Amino acid sequence: MKTIQSVIKISYMYCKILITASTLIGFLLVSSNAFAQHPDRSKLPELPLPSPLNLPEVQKFELSNGLKVFLMEKHDVPLVQMNLIIKAGIVNDPGDKSGLASLTLDMMDEGAGDKDALQLADAIDFLGARISTNAGYHASRISLFTPYSKLNDALKLFAEIALHPTFPEKELARLKKERLTTLMQWHDEPNAIASVMFNKVLYGDDHPYGRPSLGNENSIKELSIDDLKKFHSGYFKPNNAYLIVVGSVKQSEVKQKLEKEFSKWKRAEVKQAKLTNARQVTDRVIYLVDKPGAAQSVISIGRIGVKRLTDDYNSIIVMNTILGGSFSSRLNQNLREQHGYTYGARSSFAFRDEAGPFSAGASVQTDVTDKALVEFFNELNAIRLPISAEELGKAKNYVALGYPENFQTISRIAIQLEEMLQYSLPENYFNNYMNDVLSVNAEQVHAAADKYIQPVQVAIIIVGDRQKIEQGVKDLNLGELKFYTIEDVLGKVPELTAE
Repeated sequence: MKTIQSVIKISYMYCKILITASTLIGFLLVSSNAFAQHPDRSKLPELPLPSPLNLPEVQKFELSNGLKVFLMEKHDVPLVQMNLIIKAGIVNDPGDKSGLASLTLDMMDEGAGDKDALQLADAIDFLGARISTNAGYHASRISLFTPYSKLNDALKLFAEIALHPTFPEKELARLKKERLTTLMQWHDEPNAIASVMFNKVLYGDDHPYGRPSLGNENSIKELSIDDLKKFHSGYFKPNNAYLIVVGSVKQSEVKQKLEKEFSKWKRAEVKQAKLTNARQVTDRVIYLVDKPGAAQSVISIGRIGVKRLTDDYNSIIVMNTILGGSFSSRLNQNLREQHGYTYGARSSFAFRDEAGPFSAGASVQTDVTDKALVEFFNELNAIRLPISAEELGKAKNYVALGYPENFQTISRIAIQLEEMLQYSLPENYFNNYMNDVLSVNAEQVHAAADKYIQPVQVAIIIVGDRQKIEQGVKDLNLGELKFYTIEDVLGKVPELTAE
């Protein structure tokens, strides 16, 4: 009996404690709500300052043959990225052999050493690695991405592709046919037509920037195995290259492995390409390429921009972010969100060794081609006016806060190191970049817009249905109107030779 009474008494006391605790918690909640401040929703909360970017040191060393190696150790995951950069590319194509650099690099992983294309692909896949090759304007790249555990075998394949490609005739014939097929398809692709015409108008056929990197029908058909071998032997030298390594490796270890695979690669004299300066656009001219039946008009507006190595770089980046370099940019908000003329409008500067193009463009509905042009020039003129502090702040935060994304993977880090080395940027460039962008002021942005955006000195390329858009474009009186056919831009549709 006493036991039962004790249990009842303890249960009663426990319930009383729970009720008291619940009452106290409720009181505290009510009190805290009573004294809480209501959030201010009249304006957006201020963004915190971005955390500084602190990357590991870039270590430098040379192999016995003089090949320079730049290593950034990243031991987070057991992966390795290697990019072999050759200081030769599309600008090194002879005038009558357009597409040579691009085709040479495309062929290098189609057979190397004692392996044909399929054997090489199987060997790479078996390791869980990736090896790719491509030619840029001023440099070509062979890249390797591999698990650390497979580094020795993957590095051997990587070196074979870089140093001992076999350029098999059968694979060359296949790639030529693929390129000619691509040229055929371009005749029905308005964006491709506009891109070729844009570069041709700004730079001309005599400048590498003005020619398609793919080549043309004649050059593609004429390129031979000997041409590819000559390009490779002429430019692929250790004194004309450097190697970037990012990942889970130590310098002493990777240097030994690289010596094993690359030490027999011999130095030699290399001829460097010399580019003539392109002539800047001085008038506003419209180049209308007729594409009958087109549902949309592709608009590209631009002029020659500026080299990568300019003191105005950060100011241009911020200015272009406001103009057309982000989803919330003026061009996109105007033509897409406000008027519904397009799914997206944009602008960009192509930064290269020599001055690349500035372009602004969109694909718009055919029946609003003239109206879209009006809005483009409204924005190109407006960006030359002073920028508000709020818009400037948003643009700088967009650039600065998005910058660390470029360093999320070892592959992206390697690409960033390429830029640093190609343009001899200071070693602390990456760590200082966000602060440098945030330091850009309104006067610098205004000066950049005033200097590089010239709405009365631009080429206007339009690819669309001439019958439907000509009169509306003409009535705008933007400038001289010139007419072209697709064949004027791309030549005749290529003929595929029978195998």
